[in-house]
Amino acid sequence: MTQIFAHRGYSALFAENTMSAFIAAEKANADGLELDVQLTKDGEVVVIHDEKVDRTTSGSGFVKNFTFNEIRKFNANKKGVKKEPIPSLIEVLEWMQSNQLVCNIELKNNLLPYEGMEEKVIRLVRKYNLMDRIIISSFNHYSIVLCYRTAPEIETAPLFNERIYMPWVYAQSIRANGIHPKLASISDEIIKGAMENGIAVRPYTVNKEADMNRLLKINCTAFITDDPVKALKIKNQFEKRP
Repeated sequence: MTQIFAHRGYSALFAENTMSAFIAAEKANADGLELDVQLTKDGEVVVIHDEKVDRTTSGSGFVKNFTFNEIRKFNANKKGVKKEPIPSLIEVLEWMQSNQLVCNIELKNNLLPYEGMEEKVIRLVRKYNLMDRIIISSFNHYSIVLCYRTAPEIETAPLFNERIYMPWVYAQSIRANGIHPKLASISDEIIKGAMENGIAVRPYTVNKEADMNRLLKINCTAFITDDPVKALKIKNQFEKRP
């Protein structure tokens, strides 16, 4: 059955990429999470989408220019009442010991090629023995190949937002087990073709009911959504149909 991944956690209701958003996604019974990682000045892996902290936190500037202690002082829930720090990947992986969620870690190294990011993430995943519950994705496909070569036991999935011809052939060529395409760039036929060739397909970002039903109808591997509660409600209704 199609799995539901919470995009940056339950980001429709909670501040994206915060522990509150992740915990809420688990409580909503999502199958998995999608989150984004960057590196601080002192090499800590932190969970934040943008290269700069400006949009999602009370701070201003590039993630790479702050130490971990400095960046933790910013409020990652600037629209809410409760102050929340930017999580470290360690914090998320420790919390994952208490549940069975799958986690898609997106390496945000397409614009800024953070040196050593792949090794740091893999080291942490292995430390917490979560190799079979982690998918590493990135728009930087060189990084995806490096991850496979470093840790073939961890699933990798290239992200892309353009139409790729026979993407399962491309995925197989870089030893990836899945693809994470932009929803608008992929047809039902291509999704089916990929799955028939052993490649998981998890489109992003799927928030419209019609799109959810479309993917459920063809039993797509998973989809990534801001609203796991809405998605699971639609999935349950879909499964009850005669």
